[in-house]
Amino acid sequence: MGRENSKKKITFLGTGTSQGVPIINCFCDVCTSEDPRNKRLRTSISIQTDTTSFMIDTTPDLRQQLLRNPLTRLDAVLYTHAHADHIYGIDDIRRFNQLQKDRIPVYASESTLSRLKSIFHYAFGNGELNPGLPNLNGIEIEGSFYLKDELITPIKLFHGMQEILGFRIGNTAFCTDVSRIPEESYPLMEDLDVLILGALRETPHPTHFSVDEAIEEARKIGAQQTYFVHMSHKVDHQSRQDTLPDTMNFAYDGLVVEAT
Repeated sequence: MGRENSKKKITFLGTGTSQGVPIINCFCDVCTSEDPRNKRLRTSISIQTDTTSFMIDTTPDLRQQLLRNPLTRLDAVLYTHAHADHIYGIDDIRRFNQLQKDRIPVYASESTLSRLKSIFHYAFGNGELNPGLPNLNGIEIEGSFYLKDELITPIKLFHGMQEILGFRIGNTAFCTDVSRIPEESYPLMEDLDVLILGALRETPHPTHFSVDEAIEEARKIGAQQTYFVHMSHKVDHQSRQDTLPDTMNFAYDGLVVEAT
């Protein structure tokens, strides 16, 4: 997959669905659970290597996530798609502009980048930095690219009828909010150390894999370890974890794993 893969520290900033867990005004067993692994902010990860530090998606919980799991710098953000639970923390990027005195590159597909520029038009531009705003440099993803020494390969996925992106970074792949993986994308996920895959709930959903569907896909992909994310309040961490194959786990907020 390109240059020699470096060690990666992967931090799960959030592992919940669009409403988070607990959800507002719900008193189910998971929403009232005392297990901290059932407390889920919206799904996002950070990846740190010897040469770069970046995130995938900026959720509405970004400030809280980075207070819990700090990044000393932010070299880039990759976006999977432009749904609210994946983009509405974008204003909090401005702190890194203030610290680094530079624009932050954000990488996205043409459609996602167009949506970001429409909603957050004030964040994209040239010239002097505005300290009160996020200052971003939008870069359209047209194929594989490097972040310093890290090769990033976009993976075509479907979220219902919408085409979105997953990402392969070295031997790690991040694929959230997915309901179908097209055949041409499976070769991009061969020989993975870590697969991060969305698994919404027990029952079928039109735009997300259910837990059983995610397990089936994880078996097909065959990563050494799979971590499920984007779980709703219909998934209790411990009781469902006990039923998973040995190579699969439900991720939880704050979990840190290493991969190449």
